[in-house]
Amino acid sequence: MVDIILVEPEIPMNTGNIARTCAATGARLHLIEPLGFDISDRAVKRAGLDYWHLVEVYTYPDTEAYFHRWGTEGLWLATTKGPRSYHEADFTGDVKLMFGKETAGLPRVLRERFWDRCLRIPIRAEARSLNLANSVAVLCFEALRQQGFPGLLRRGEMARES
Repeated sequence: MVDIILVEPEIPMNTGNIARTCAATGARLHLIEPLGFDISDRAVKRAGLDYWHLVEVYTYPDTEAYFHRWGTEGLWLATTKGPRSYHEADFTGDVKLMFGKETAGLPRVLRERFWDRCLRIPIRAEARSLNLANSVAVLCFEALRQQGFPGLLRRGEMARES
């Protein structure tokens, strides 16, 4: 199982794209408040998120409420400040991928508390970072690849029978 945790997400389109990744992969989506947008049924319908019903979404008032419910086992933090690349992580078993808000990333207190669990996506030094939704997709699919894409492997319509 892959869990995607967004700490104080600000941009509704990013969270919508991340929810679509969750819908396509079966990952659960955890949102740590405050949120920069409304996720009520009415707001979701108005935004045309026709896949929202496929996503298991949880909200929490803060990170400690999340940790109280789900613990920290299998937790990885995505940050441009991470001491190592994500390709060094072992994403087997249940994986919790935590991402910070678009304008500030993850709080320093979390990065320091879980220093050995902080990962970065390798990019050029001149580029600040990837978009949040892209970062989530990169790490989510790497975790699923390491797990053998459980429940996701099927043949495309262009596949030929052997």
